[in-house]
Amino acid sequence: MKVEIIGKNYEVSEKLKDVTSKKLGRLDKYFEDGDTAARVVFKKESNDHIAEVSLLYAGRYVRATAKSENFYDDLDAVLPKLEGQIRKYRTKFDKHMKNKAYKEDVVFEGAANVEKSEKKELVKEKSFILTPMTMEEAAEEMELLGHSFYVYLDAKTDEIKVLYIRNDGNLGLIEPQRK
Repeated sequence: MKVEIIGKNYEVSEKLKDVTSKKLGRLDKYFEDGDTAARVVFKKESNDHIAEVSLLYAGRYVRATAKSENFYDDLDAVLPKLEGQIRKYRTKFDKHMKNKAYKEDVVFEGAANVEKSEKKELVKEKSFILTPMTMEEAAEEMELLGHSFYVYLDAKTDEIKVLYIRNDGNLGLIEPQRK
């Protein structure tokens, strides 16, 4: 597993890097090849220490976040979450790996530190390859990523749609229409 460790507002020590690599190495048993990449971001915000781990396997992302008083406790909280998600979606990962879905790599771009101002500014842009999928597959992807919305290309209609989680916990679907 390739591990990328990033510190935001924090200088990551060699000991923390070693512990992180060792603990993430335990997840290798779930992946057949060494094509898995992990991105670990350690953020320090006031008194909170936040660890965010994203795994990329077969073009699919699994993401978990934890917040505590130190990064070591964060790792101990994040890894069981990731392991549970991996076990839950293991067959789906294998299916997509065999179908060679999501061949393109997604490039992570860090958000720029922006001072607070009254005018809203664009601070981050993302681009990604849209692969046709069903609404159910999009819902699974959204859950894996831990996001509140997901943009996807509908396999039946070949149109871009947005799936989101409503305040009541149910799912909503936005289907753009052209004039």
